[in-house]
Amino acid sequence: MTSSQLSTKNDRSSRSFGRTIKSYVALTKPRVMELLLVVTVPAMILAQGGFPSVWLVLATLLGGAMSAGSAGAFNCYIDRDMDRKMKRTSNRPLVTGEISDRNALIFSWVLGVLSVGWLAVTTNWLAAALSAAAIFFYVVIYTLVLKRHSEQNIIWGGIAGCFPVLIGWAAVTGSLDWPAWVFFLVIFLWTPAHYWPLSMRYRDDYAAAGVPMLGVVRGRATVGLQVILYAWATVVSSLLLIPAAGIGWLYTVVAVLSGGYFIFQAHRLYGSAIRGAEGKPMQVFHGSITYLSVLSLAIAIDPLLPF
Repeated sequence: MTSSQLSTKNDRSSRSFGRTIKSYVALTKPRVMELLLVVTVPAMILAQGGFPSVWLVLATLLGGAMSAGSAGAFNCYIDRDMDRKMKRTSNRPLVTGEISDRNALIFSWVLGVLSVGWLAVTTNWLAAALSAAAIFFYVVIYTLVLKRHSEQNIIWGGIAGCFPVLIGWAAVTGSLDWPAWVFFLVIFLWTPAHYWPLSMRYRDDYAAAGVPMLGVVRGRATVGLQVILYAWATVVSSLLLIPAAGIGWLYTVVAVLSGGYFIFQAHRLYGSAIRGAEGKPMQVFHGSITYLSVLSLAIAIDPLLPF
């Protein structure tokens, strides 16, 4: 074999390896993972009343990332039949064949076990147990039990997305106090208002896959009204953090202003729906992500202020 042929072979092997790694990363649903981790550090800072040790933060984030990644990978494995019917998920690695079903299942289990073991060693057993509970809730309660059978799937299934707050808090304190549960409540109420606009946008996709999302089984006006109710509930619950955690003026201002904008977007979507128009559900979807990110940033910064 000539040096040119060897070089070409090495290049192909390198590209193939890189594509495989990219596929496994995609299996973990990194965008969902990023959103979950956004709330972990603020919960840790709030629990500490300052910034925890860098090592503890990094260890918790790594454990949380493996936990969320395991849940996402299990979800891709279980829902692979539906993903083949939806345009939105047509590029997932189990649909394209980049990863075999068997390898995806092994990867899911390994990542989940590593998550629990890592958190048990580097933080404490409560954080590790919460990691296991988060995976169980997302995989069994949401994906297997609720998703295909109930229009309320995202409400109760969304509890899995609240666990990073509890994991972060437990990693710092070894316990779960009232502010952690209030933060948990904020994310629980935020999830439907965040996800239902997406179900409106991809209504046909979910219908083709037989998933009874609220956007499929109910009209736009009904969904829009539910988004408004949950947006209001989210903002009101976010204000409960002020007395529960003794949080200060920065968070208060941010919670009111960002919450007002979130509610405004929800009302605008509903206004379009009752006029028979589709409106801009993805603007509400992305706006809800911005809202939670800004709110989490305020939670993280406020305890660090000297006044």
